[in-house]
Amino acid sequence: MLQINNLTLNAWGRQFLDDASVSLPPGAKVGLVGRNGIGKSTLFKVILGELAANGDEISLPRTPRIASVDQEHPATPVSVLETILEADVERHDLMTRLETADPEEMGEIWARLIEIDAESAPARASEILVGLGFSQEDLHRPMAHFSGGWRMRVALAAALFAEPDMLLLDEPTNYLDLEGALWLEARLKKYPHTALIISHDRDMLNAVCTHILHLSNRKLDLYTGNYDAFEKTRAEKLRLMEANKTKQDAERAHLQKFIDRFKAKASKATQAQSRVKKLEKMERIELPPEERVAPFVLPSPDRPLPPPLIRLERANVGYEPGKPILRNLNLRMDLDDRIGLLGVNGAGKSTFAKLIAKALTVETGEFHRDGKMRVGWFHQHQIEAMDPEDTPLQIILRAMPEASESSRRSRLAQFGLPFQKQDTKVAALSGGERARLLLNLVAMDAPHILILDEPTNHLDIDSRRALLDALNQYTGAVILITHDRSLMELVADRLWLAADGTVKPFEGDMDDYAKFVLDRAKQAGMKPSQVKQEPAAASEPSANAPQAASGRAASDRGAKKSGPSPSTLRHAVKKAEEEMTRLTAELARLDDDLANAAVADPKKLEGLTRARAKAQSDLDAAEVAWIAAEEALAEVA
Repeated sequence: MLQINNLTLNAWGRQFLDDASVSLPPGAKVGLVGRNGIGKSTLFKVILGELAANGDEISLPRTPRIASVDQEHPATPVSVLETILEADVERHDLMTRLETADPEEMGEIWARLIEIDAESAPARASEILVGLGFSQEDLHRPMAHFSGGWRMRVALAAALFAEPDMLLLDEPTNYLDLEGALWLEARLKKYPHTALIISHDRDMLNAVCTHILHLSNRKLDLYTGNYDAFEKTRAEKLRLMEANKTKQDAERAHLQKFIDRFKAKASKATQAQSRVKKLEKMERIELPPEERVAPFVLPSPDRPLPPPLIRLERANVGYEPGKPILRNLNLRMDLDDRIGLLGVNGAGKSTFAKLIAKALTVETGEFHRDGKMRVGWFHQHQIEAMDPEDTPLQIILRAMPEASESSRRSRLAQFGLPFQKQDTKVAALSGGERARLLLNLVAMDAPHILILDEPTNHLDIDSRRALLDALNQYTGAVILITHDRSLMELVADRLWLAADGTVKPFEGDMDDYAKFVLDRAKQAGMKPSQVKQEPAAASEPSANAPQAASGRAASDRGAKKSGPSPSTLRHAVKKAEEEMTRLTAELARLDDDLANAAVADPKKLEGLTRARAKAQSDLDAAEVAWIAAEEALAEVA
């Protein structure tokens, strides 16, 4: 499908490719991976013809249809649905010709429209749009009514609907929520043509890709299989290179030693010269440069606060009096809870995050929290709001006004910004560097709760792994909003769902939620007459919809998976352990009180004895619950 032959690419004063070659098979789903700033997006520009390549360095089949999603659709008065339908150029042209065609021409046009299944186009376009987060009402609204982020989704929908011979996607999940990312993953699996995808989303690369194209050290290497297979193959390749290099280095040293020893002796001159030639012909094995990733610095709170950290009772919150966005919130969060917050865009996830971060207050109901609780809040708008003229050194000066400059520079180096980057203007920093700076800054005061709203946007795979490692070492509580399913599964031990104007626990795991999202998108894209069962699934999920979907998913899998999910059981184990710890401490306190109580006060002794008996009974029950949860978890893990 695509062939790159000995391509050397220089642009903007840098060399991105040096004599690189690769051939992509037709119909392959290829993940283009490599470090931030290595040149992946630049390669897309070459394939699209936006950057010139010399001669026949880039070859494609004749008249290929290539589509990319590199900019948002314009804000036009045309409806969203019509905008998508126009992306099928042939259908749009045929429909336009019908309006003025002669009667004898109409037959040919209709025959071609039937051949390309034009009648089903609106339903197919609707399914794509709903899968990417649009409601049925949105489909008929003009493009001008939508923000830039939503118009980017329209551009993605148009590319998917047109089904080009080669689809180029550059970080397509960066402007999607988790629901949209799950749907896109399922869609790309079934994409009928070649797709080249720049992504740092490990789950998407594993689920979708048949090949991985690795850009490193100005070369292109194609690997068969998904990202996990690529990592294993590349690790083995590097191991063999290291072994061969060690062997070659030993041979080179032996040859050089002979040359140095005998080159001046006439009797050995011929042998020495022979070894010189052999040494010159030996192609040196060069290992790729080590790619080090700076860790994230997420200091844990120095001392715990009494539980719970937060408790919401019948709380309503919004931006205007009498118009709550979220209603009847009844939630509790403890010291080391890891909450994954799910829900479509607009369901209230950001509103909930603002409430916890004290950027909003409850209108009615109760919100209990310790006055000493510190919250670290990271969200994407912080990156967008950064002053492009600022430098990292100026930014950290405001965060550490009393520290010396050497201390501030040392802290920035810990964040992964070396000395030469510390005086660079924000406008010249990559998105990954800006995200890394802000993530470390919000956690600098060792908060009791970290709220992370899409923290992985702009981070490459290795940086995402470094963030995961830091979160696993952090002992505070976490509220995570992310389209990165892998991060959600590895960090969150409980899932909450924002839907229907409230936030409630979701009783299921990410597999249950993925199935629920895809079923909802499929039904929501249908006409009402096509929905045979559960018509409510076409609208926003009701409070009980996730649980129902979870139950359906479990019954569908039958014996493969029944009963509580692993995440639910892990939470039960954790809660039982916490209860056992609390009750053990309570028993120790009661024993001390009994030891110190005066024998002459029988009433107090009787009360302490009863309290101890109840605490012991509760501890026994907690141990039974813990054992049962551990055994159940072992069966499904």
